[in-house]
Amino acid sequence: MANFIQRRNNQGYIYLIPWIIGFCTFSFYPLVMSFFYSFTNFSIGKKISFLGLQNYISAFTTDTEMLNSLGVTFKYVFMSVPMKLVFALFIAVILNMKVKGIKFFRTIYYLPSIMGGSVAVAILWRGIFANNGTINLLLALVHIKPIGWLTDSHFALFTISLLSVWQFGSSMIIFLAALKQVPQELYESASIDGMGAFGRFIFITIPLISPMILFNLVMQMINAFQEFTSPFVITNGGPMRSTNMYGLLLYQNGFKYFKMGYASALSWMMFIIIIFFTSLVIRSSSYWTFYSDE
Repeated sequence: MANFIQRRNNQGYIYLIPWIIGFCTFSFYPLVMSFFYSFTNFSIGKKISFLGLQNYISAFTTDTEMLNSLGVTFKYVFMSVPMKLVFALFIAVILNMKVKGIKFFRTIYYLPSIMGGSVAVAILWRGIFANNGTINLLLALVHIKPIGWLTDSHFALFTISLLSVWQFGSSMIIFLAALKQVPQELYESASIDGMGAFGRFIFITIPLISPMILFNLVMQMINAFQEFTSPFVITNGGPMRSTNMYGLLLYQNGFKYFKMGYASALSWMMFIIIIFFTSLVIRSSSYWTFYSDE
């Protein structure tokens, strides 16, 4: 019997071999090499030499574009993530209602997330918000002057943030699952005590789904820090570098200027930033996250 169990365990390890090979080849090895290259002047076609911390020092002392991109990225994160979570929760509350045909509407509202942050969607967004695009044509019908959604530095980043908010489906599904786990008897008891719908939402719904709020907040924040497709396709960093996010700057250094060593250093700095803010959010969760099994 023991030999049979051992053989079954060995078979399990054999099935893991393709995943292990893929992980080591496409994840672990690039991770280790990027960390090594971040301390070098590695550039495609040139000899590699060790620089120590020079790439990291240069990022903060000589590369003014890095500081601009970092600031733009922070603006994008603090703008898009709260809007996306609020809108996702709002739609989830609506789709949690028991009305006829609700499954159809749940499917429709999830479709934008199936398309994801693809190039095609970004091109569509660029067309909708162009100077002669759909939005400005609608504004013209009510005699409002066209707005430079993508050509005005005051609106461009906000317009790109709206694309992120539009792709709220994954967060909505998680919120919807959490809402279905809230005991209905709590709502009934609160109603008997005279608590209104808004009070039930604030004092019952929000605390009981707070773990899912934490999860969505962390995941969406991580994704927002790494945003690349939207600013690259829609505005290419413009106008006046107002949408030149960190991911776009990293791409430019690595694949436009072939400064792979410097790009590796930029990527590790972003990794540290993400770890810091993720840890900060998780540590703060003890003050506002409620777990019913405690």
